[in-house]
Amino acid sequence: MYFLLPPSETKATGGSQSFALEQLHFPDLIEARAAVLGAYGASEINGVPGMAAIDRYTGTLFSAVHGRGLKGTSTANNSLSAAERDLAHGAVFIQSALFGLVGVNDALPVYKLNPSRKLNGLDLKKTWAAAHLSLWSAFGSVPILDLRSKAYAELAPIPPEVGAYSVVVFVEKDNGVREQLNHFNKKAKGQLVRSALIGQEIPKTIDELAERASLAGLKLEVSGRVITVVTRQAT
Repeated sequence: MYFLLPPSETKATGGSQSFALEQLHFPDLIEARAAVLGAYGASEINGVPGMAAIDRYTGTLFSAVHGRGLKGTSTANNSLSAAERDLAHGAVFIQSALFGLVGVNDALPVYKLNPSRKLNGLDLKKTWAAAHLSLWSAFGSVPILDLRSKAYAELAPIPPEVGAYSVVVFVEKDNGVREQLNHFNKKAKGQLVRSALIGQEIPKTIDELAERASLAGLKLEVSGRVITVVTRQAT
């Protein structure tokens, strides 16, 4: 099972790893990466230290993946264990506007790029969509959960024949009424991914994932290629 995540606008600073396009997941994207980086300005990140993507990106979704609690609590600085990172390495990928689809352990520099804009005349959507087209077939028939936000999903649309699942999040109130979450869906998405990483292996089916998710207080409902995640936490 694979999970596709959006990046976060907020990013941790620093890093101790070297950054190189050639070291990133999915080498077939190297030409598009070079083109986008050229339009971005390679000098902007030359010499900037790298950090694993799962640590570089911060914010609500990634805090939930790490299992972090509120500031001042004992879990405020939680981080994925080595075993959980190993599981995530082959199952969780992040859609970057600057680098395309990357792995959680890929070393990335700090950068800032809006996925919806043109970059010095370069159409990001057109560039990334074309570059990723042949990539999706490599995922085979394994279930793909597309947790990317609309802007990042549009950067690299998944062909219908691949059969990925889109994910929506609802909060269920005490009276049973449900309300769809948009901006505030990030925590539940992060909790869902975390639930898949707690164990000796990644779930192979949606039913197996639903069992794991239930331990995190989430309920999954499947209708066609849409998975509804039901949470009791609105934020």
